[in-house]
Amino acid sequence: MQRTRLLSSALRARRAVRHVLVLVAVALLAAGCAPKKNLPPIQPAEACPVPSGATATAAEPEEVVELPIPPADDGVPLTPQEWAALNSTGELDKNLSPEARRDVELHFKYFTHRARGTFERYLKRSQNYLPHIREVFRQQGIPEEIAYLAIVESGFNPNAVSPAGAVGVWQFMPYTGMRYGLSYSWWMDERRDPYKSARAAADYLQKLYGDFGDWHLAMAAYNAGEGKISRALEGTGAEGFFDLRAKNHMLDGKAQLKDETRQYVPRFIAVAKIMRNLESLGFQAPDYSCPPKLEQLRVKPGTDLMALAQAMGQNWSDFSANNPAFRRYISPPDAHTTVYVHPMHLEAATAFLAKPQQRSYAGWRVYKVRQGDTLDRIGKRCGVPVSVLKRVNKASGKLQVGQELMIPGGGDATDFTAQAETPASKSAASAKGGKAVADKQDKSDKSDRSSSVRTRDIAERRATYIVKQGDTLYGIAKAQGSSVETLQKANGLSGIALQLGQKLYIPDAGAEATAIARQEAEAANKAIVASASRGGAERAATPVAVATASKSAGAKPAASQAAAPSGRAIVYKVQEGDTMWAIARKFNVPPKELLRWNNLERDAQLKPGDQITVHAAQ
Repeated sequence: MQRTRLLSSALRARRAVRHVLVLVAVALLAAGCAPKKNLPPIQPAEACPVPSGATATAAEPEEVVELPIPPADDGVPLTPQEWAALNSTGELDKNLSPEARRDVELHFKYFTHRARGTFERYLKRSQNYLPHIREVFRQQGIPEEIAYLAIVESGFNPNAVSPAGAVGVWQFMPYTGMRYGLSYSWWMDERRDPYKSARAAADYLQKLYGDFGDWHLAMAAYNAGEGKISRALEGTGAEGFFDLRAKNHMLDGKAQLKDETRQYVPRFIAVAKIMRNLESLGFQAPDYSCPPKLEQLRVKPGTDLMALAQAMGQNWSDFSANNPAFRRYISPPDAHTTVYVHPMHLEAATAFLAKPQQRSYAGWRVYKVRQGDTLDRIGKRCGVPVSVLKRVNKASGKLQVGQELMIPGGGDATDFTAQAETPASKSAASAKGGKAVADKQDKSDKSDRSSSVRTRDIAERRATYIVKQGDTLYGIAKAQGSSVETLQKANGLSGIALQLGQKLYIPDAGAEATAIARQEAEAANKAIVASASRGGAERAATPVAVATASKSAGAKPAASQAAAPSGRAIVYKVQEGDTMWAIARKFNVPPKELLRWNNLERDAQLKPGDQITVHAAQ
C-alpha cells in the first residue's frame, strides 16, 4: 500500500520545545544546580509514530508523525535477551544476508527501545483482532506469522487512514477493497470492518503468493502493487525480495523500489521476531485465548442504527467501536448488512430488529421544505447526495412548501464521535414525536457541511464519461474506481462493447445512484442508436474495444448482486491438495463466483473426487 510521511506542525513545535528544555537542563547541570547523586541523562520524549505513514483518527493525533526509513540506530547495545530474540527464526526469516539482518536489527531496536510504548499500544489492540486473523490465515493456508503484517500496516487500528486514501487494519484502497469483496459507498466502508477485511487481505495475499511464489515478494507487492514488483523483477532478473533490493540500482527512475518498500519486509521480520519473544523482551503478552466475542446480526436495508444503539443502551461511539464500517446512522437502504453486538446486548438488539415499526428514528432528521428549496440545495446544505434524498424519500425533482423530507443523519466515519456522543436519554429527550427535528436556520445547516461533503459534490459533477477511441469498459471502470459490473448496471449494458461518443454514467460508489443513473444512461444511449440508424450505422456497429473476460472477472464489488453464470459449464473432479481458491485460479474465475455456482461457503472442505461446476469464459 502506498504511504506518505507526515509531520504535524504542532508536534514539530513540541519537539523543538523539548530540545530547548534538554539544553536548559544540561546548562543547569554544568552550573552545579543538579542533585549530588548520579542520574541518567535527560532524554526528550519520543513522539509515537504510526506505522508506514498511516494516520490514525482524531482520537490518536500523536500517531501522525514522521517515521524514519530505516530508523536510526539509537546506539544502545542489545541485551542478551534481545540478542536471543533477534537471532530467533521462523518460517519467513531464515538465511538472511548481513545487509538484510542490519536493517532488521534497526527496526527491532526501534520497536523495543524508542517506540516501545507505541508497540505496547499495538499489542493491546491486537487482542481484539489477532486471534481472528490467525484463524482466517490458517484456513487459507497462509503462514500465521504473516498476520503480524497488520502491525506494519496499521497497528491493528480499524480507523487508520493514509493520506493516499488507504483505510483500515489492512489499508485497502477503495478499488482493491472492492475487488476482494469489501463494499464502499456513501453509507458504509467495509475496509474498516476488521473481520471482513481480514478475509479480503488473506485472499489478496494468497493471490500475490500465486503470482510470485514467494511470501517476501507477495508482501512487497502488497505494499507497492503487483505491477511494480513484476516490472522490477523483469528489469533486474532478481530471484527473490532481498536479491531485488540488492539489484534496485539496475532500475531507472520511477521503476526503482521506494525506500518504504525496500524496508517493508525487514520491518515485518523485526515485528515477527518481537511477537514470538514478547515475554523474554519484557512485553506483557495479551491473552489471546479469550478474544472478545461478538455476535453477528443480519439487519434489513435502511435499518436505523442509532435507534438500535439506543435500544442496547449505547451511544454512537460505543456502537461504532464494534461496527466501524458504518459511515451513517442508517444502514444501506438497498442491501442487508451485518452488525456486531456484545452477547449481553443480543436480546435487546434482537427485540429491536424484530419490531422495526417501533424504532425511534434517532438516526434521521426531518427537514421541512421552504420556499425556493430544491433537492440539490437541500442535499448540499445537509451533506447528502441528491440521489440518496430521492431514494429514501421516493421523491421526484418537484417539492412542495411544507413537505417533510427524511434526512439520513451522520457524517463521515472520522467525525462520528464528535456528532453523536450524546447519550440515549439526552437524544430521546430532544426528539419530537420520536423524530429528531432539523434546525431551521441556514447558518446551522451550513455548519453541518464538512470537507467530505465538498468531495461528494465534486464526485457527483464528474459522474458522466464520454467514450473515446481505444476505451474499454474495464479500463474506464479501473480509472473511475468502479467495476465493470457496476458500470453495466448503471448504464443498462448487457455486454462490454462500447461505441465512440457513448455517454456512460459513473455512479457514486454506493448503489443508491444506480437505478437513476441507469434510466438516464438508457435514454442517452437510445439517442446514439437512433442516430446510427439515420446514417451513422457503421460507427454504431463497430465496438471501440472489447475487454477480455479475465480482466473484467475480478472487479466485482461485494455490494452488487451476482450476475447469472456465463460461459460453458465444466464439471471438474477435485484432486488431492485442491482448494476452491486454487481451482478458481486454474480456470481464471472469481473465487466468490465459484462458491456461488456450487452453493458452498468459503470455508468449505473439499475431498478428492468431489465434483465442482465451473462456468469457464468462452
